[in-house]
Amino acid sequence: MDRKSSAYMPNFESLSLKERRFEPSSRPVVGHIPTIAITPVADGRDGAYDDNLEKTWRLTEKIFNMIRLNVKLPDGTPVRVVVAPEIVYGPRTGALAQEYYAREGVSANIWVSRSWSYSDELMSACIGLGSTEWQQAAYGLNQTDRPGAVWLKAFTAAMDEKKRPIFCIYSPDLEDENKPMSDYVAQRILRFARCAMAVGEMRGKNYLGIGGVSMGIIGSDVRRNSMLQYLGMGSASVDMSIIRSRINTGFYDHDEFEKAFNFMKKRFKYDFGKGQRPQAPDKLIAECVKMTLIVKDLMVGNPILADKATGRRQGFKANVEYAQGFNAIASGTQGQRQWTDYNPNFDMAESVLCSSFDWNGFRAPFVVATENDSKNAIGMLVAMLLSGQPQLFADIRTNWTPQSIKKATGIDVRKIAPRGIIDKRNSGAGALDYAINVLKLVPGSRNMSIQAVSEAIRASTNIQKNLMDKSISGTTYMGAALTYFPGDGLSSHYTTPGGIPMTSYRYNMVGELMTCSVVEGETVELPIKAAKHISKVTDPTWPESFWMPRDMSSFDYMSKIGPNHDGNSFGLIGADMITLNSMLRIPVDMHNMSQDQIFRPTMWDRFGGDDFRACKELGPLYV
Repeated sequence: MDRKSSAYMPNFESLSLKERRFEPSSRPVVGHIPTIAITPVADGRDGAYDDNLEKTWRLTEKIFNMIRLNVKLPDGTPVRVVVAPEIVYGPRTGALAQEYYAREGVSANIWVSRSWSYSDELMSACIGLGSTEWQQAAYGLNQTDRPGAVWLKAFTAAMDEKKRPIFCIYSPDLEDENKPMSDYVAQRILRFARCAMAVGEMRGKNYLGIGGVSMGIIGSDVRRNSMLQYLGMGSASVDMSIIRSRINTGFYDHDEFEKAFNFMKKRFKYDFGKGQRPQAPDKLIAECVKMTLIVKDLMVGNPILADKATGRRQGFKANVEYAQGFNAIASGTQGQRQWTDYNPNFDMAESVLCSSFDWNGFRAPFVVATENDSKNAIGMLVAMLLSGQPQLFADIRTNWTPQSIKKATGIDVRKIAPRGIIDKRNSGAGALDYAINVLKLVPGSRNMSIQAVSEAIRASTNIQKNLMDKSISGTTYMGAALTYFPGDGLSSHYTTPGGIPMTSYRYNMVGELMTCSVVEGETVELPIKAAKHISKVTDPTWPESFWMPRDMSSFDYMSKIGPNHDGNSFGLIGADMITLNSMLRIPVDMHNMSQDQIFRPTMWDRFGGDDFRACKELGPLYV
């Protein structure tokens, strides 16, 4: 039967004889690469259309090239960009674009015009380009002889009336088409594209909960409906016993284990603690490495585990079903208490997987949340997609004011930490990149966005090697505090350098409502005596990052942030997170961004800029 017919007939006979196997995929987490469409529009009248034809395409080309070069997934994969088959000037040309976009798997669209077009009248057939889940933006050229702004405002008003959120992009100054795009317009287009890419990448993937609720922590309660409705993500859960059963039966790649074990033992420093320990050093390292491999296998699968010949050689029974994994773009491990009362904790697994490298070299980070805090995992996933950087899971351990530091140590830190600090510290699961200032590895990073820094690191094997060497040198794995972890474990210990711009964030649930908090700030390097005191009175075996928020005190942050955990990212990405949350219809309950950095759909203006009212009116994106 012809493929163009409505019922293309597959060969069921051959399909029924096909042996089940691990199907290869171009990426560890299976899914369509996020695809953004660019839709140029123009006045369809004879003469007017012809006058605008060439320059409209040139404007479209600028945007196409800018997005392709600058918007990438954390592994360096560029976002896909497609363009309408022809300039849209009426219902039929709009429908042709829609047909093409559906085939290409588009999830976001940028309308582009340098002149008047008939907005609602001529766009009525393609207002619904894609679906209500698509992210939409419109850019109108600010130029006196071609009133792109007139079309832009008419179009965004039509979209508002139809309750279709759309981002409005317009230069505050007159533009010259013969020169590069203005910084203002470029930043808005790239912010939209970056955030739309993140939304598209999350959709259809899974969160994997390894275990259940940890010690009654509410963040460990995986809200399945909320993940689906707000993020478009599925969720899966496995019992912690699967880790022990795979270790006991040898169901992991033994060649990979040998490589990983030798790397972890030889490259890192260790302090296994004093006195009688539950496990011998080599056995402890081996157990933690096996847990790391198994968590990764559960997230993204492993073709080795489906291969019968490899299974026979390595001593495990191959299993095609188990080899598939859960296609998880993020996960969490329960750890405490039932597991860690008798087994090593997951600190090494989480610290290595969340980092940008392992024994195989530089790679995209995984997202693995401590104590199965799925709500913190959401933030880590969002921030990683926006920044391209590994994320730091942390306890919001203690608020230290300058006065309290001086009282405890006699040291005055008002000049370096006038607003106080938050001691961000956890049991050793911190990504290893936070042992150093990765921005200093990139020449000129002071004037670069964090996305540009990420791209520079991905492009240079020398920088990657330097990053790995310095992170490893700055880290010591220490025996777990047995009071907390009777089964032992290995905690990554380091102190994050000061002066690093760092964004903190947290997703919260209030009943069925999801909210987000996002605050920008920077790390602080305390005098050694003060740092040692703070470390000693909490836990000196754990990684520590001393952080000060911008334009608010550390006490304000401690008082207003929701739970006991937050996530943290290199770079200042607060404005990006505000934009992305408006796409998902998640209100931001606390932030410290200036008004000129806030970029939301025009509909928010119709609600007086009230994020909560707009999000309530629209509801979650995937309902």
